Amino acid sequence: MPQLIVGIDIGGTKTAGGLVSRKGRLTRSLVVPTRATEGFKTSFDQIVHAIECLIEHAGGKQNIVGIGICAPGPLNPRTGLVINPPNLPGWRNVHLAHLIEKRFGLPTRVENDANAAGLAEVLFGAAVGYRDIFYVTVSTGIGTGIIINKKIYHGKNGVAGEGGHVSIDFRSPYRCGCGTLGCIEALAAGPGMVRRARVQLEQEHTAPSLLRDLTHGHLSQITPKMIEEAARAGDAVARSIIHETGFYLGVWLAGMITLLDPEAIVIGGGVAQIGKALFAKIRETIPQFTINRRFAVKIPILTAKLQMPLTLV
Repeated sequence: MPQLIVGIDIGGTKTAGGLVSRKGRLTRSLVVPTRATEGFKTSFDQIVHAIECLIEHAGGKQNIVGIGICAPGPLNPRTGLVINPPNLPGWRNVHLAHLIEKRFGLPTRVENDANAAGLAEVLFGAAVGYRDIFYVTVSTGIGTGIIINKKIYHGKNGVAGEGGHVSIDFRSPYRCGCGTLGCIEALAAGPGMVRRARVQLEQEHTAPSLLRDLTHGHLSQITPKMIEEAARAGDAVARSIIHETGFYLGVWLAGMITLLDPEAIVIGGGVAQIGKALFAKIRETIPQFTINRRFAVKIPILTAKLQMPLTLV
């Protein structure tokens, strides 16, 4: 009997893949660049390439149970339709499950990436022991998943849980990829952090900063990792960006707590790796912006546990 499942996680920057046992054990992993800016055909071909590599590593399709794909939303997991993800240009009404099934002849399911990650954290990761959680991943974008009684909440049309596209500042000058002003994704995801750092340094052009040194004066080359590195070294500008990011996330999460009253919040993604300083500001801010202050201060805010070791192919 086939024992392995091909898992694919499509991101705006990279597509990760793995072979997973029925009990959730990762046996092989890889990553390929998504090349999303080159349009649908190129990025879809990258996904196909990743699946082909994993099937080869498994010894052929006869050893594969099926294919599970996580993709940015909004999407409909019931039909496998990817509707219009802001970070995947050209992906509009793509019947992804059907296309992959047709290509490989294997049962294929598509799920929102953050929903799948949230459920995985409940079943195998940081939220084992909890039943109702709010999951957040902060990286190129902000994805969220609502897990209720250890099940994903999909909503009527299968597109629930797009918390990254909730606006916390409709007067913001920053427009999200979804078209809305002031989405938390536009303000607090990696590109938003980078933009705010660059603008601050351009406006305060005489202010010293390690970020100027790390980019050799080319501020367009700032990355979230550089901001983290500079902040750890005590750089005032970088620390202010992390402080502001934590504030934005805290305001937004306070609203999610008011709405959902979860047992725990799990935060993953590259930006979450900033760690203590970011989480401290989030925890400090939440009680100021929720009606449920007494409960909010007791809600655990956990760092996501599950990460895939990756090999470039």
